[in-house]
Amino acid sequence: MRPFLLLALAGSLTPVLPAAELVWPGLLGPQRDGWAKHFKVPARWPKQLKKDWSVEVGTGYGTPLVEGQRVYQHARQGEEEVVWCFDLASGKQIWRKSYNNPFKVGGGGERHGKGPKSCPVMADGRLFTLSITGMIHAWDVESGSLLWRKDYRGKWEKGNQPNWGVSTSPIVDGERLIVHLGNDEAGALMAFDVKSGREVWKQGEHGTSYSSPLLVEIAGVRQVVQWNHETLAGVESRTGKLLWEYPAPHRSHNQNMPTPVFHKGRILLGGENRGIKCLEPLLKDGKWSVNRLWHQRKVALDMSTAVINGDHLYGMSHFKMGQIFCLDPRDGTIRWLSEGRIGQNVAFLALEGHVAALRSNGELRIIAADPAGYRARAFYRVAPDQTWAPPVLLDSRILIKDLNRLTLWSLGS
Repeated sequence: MRPFLLLALAGSLTPVLPAAELVWPGLLGPQRDGWAKHFKVPARWPKQLKKDWSVEVGTGYGTPLVEGQRVYQHARQGEEEVVWCFDLASGKQIWRKSYNNPFKVGGGGERHGKGPKSCPVMADGRLFTLSITGMIHAWDVESGSLLWRKDYRGKWEKGNQPNWGVSTSPIVDGERLIVHLGNDEAGALMAFDVKSGREVWKQGEHGTSYSSPLLVEIAGVRQVVQWNHETLAGVESRTGKLLWEYPAPHRSHNQNMPTPVFHKGRILLGGENRGIKCLEPLLKDGKWSVNRLWHQRKVALDMSTAVINGDHLYGMSHFKMGQIFCLDPRDGTIRWLSEGRIGQNVAFLALEGHVAALRSNGELRIIAADPAGYRARAFYRVAPDQTWAPPVLLDSRILIKDLNRLTLWSLGS
């Protein structure tokens, strides 16, 4: 299953950058907050998008990555996981690398396929992928050469993957690649040297989840916020020291999938059938504590990641077969709800004055980021089938990974 991460958004629209400066290095962008800062919002949304190119890449839920004039995609073809590099302008293949990686889907997850669910991450000329079986590969972005590999499938008694396969997405902080490895019962948050793959630190013994880590600063301390199988935890990024924990266990069908939102020093934690909580980690006299400020039970997050735009949270509740919502993070008040039956999943990005909402059926909605009411500004059919991978918005172009293909759309003139 694919968790779509819950992330905070900040910043404002910047001028369109030339292709050489465009960068989308991982899950939900440069700050892992979903803010599409390079995207130029049109004065009027076109009725249709223009398809620039489309290539078959294989299955999987990983987001495309972009640096300059290159696009990178991690996917599965047959029994192999594949890493692609394409020219952004033309879609022409620059290089392709692959490795054998058989995988058996856990019961109930067959419809999601065997493709990798983790999103790759890129930093300092290196591309890091995490296979659906928990193998880490570091690739040279220019040539595709394999730099190093870590395989922890024999480290824990029940393997290095949860029931439906690995879908947590690694994050890079300086010289450290950080990811939670393990299975449903045992694991650890780990940091690796980006150049060599050497273990830098390891923290905890909790099992992994389908959620992904954030890098934030609280009370002047740079830390990784990670929702594992049992708790929401804050871990010092440099040393791996556990700072604080809040109990939030994965039980039965109440799975730990979305990634928490960090907004103004507070964390918005939402899970299947459990509503959304607002938590505030505090440091006083050298000791950490966590206060729960409110708990909203009328909307709940399943696999979909919500985002902040301005001062409001936009997401999809799995109640009523899917409803897009706007929530005030100050007190949990629901400002509005869309119609029901939106579907199984929505991948969100934020842009100036709008929220891009990619439904899992291939429809892209552009929604006004307005707490006064739900208003859809545009609807686009961007794929014939499943669209679970987070999209990428660059200047006036949109990258969409559907069931098997990667497609570049543009707004046209």
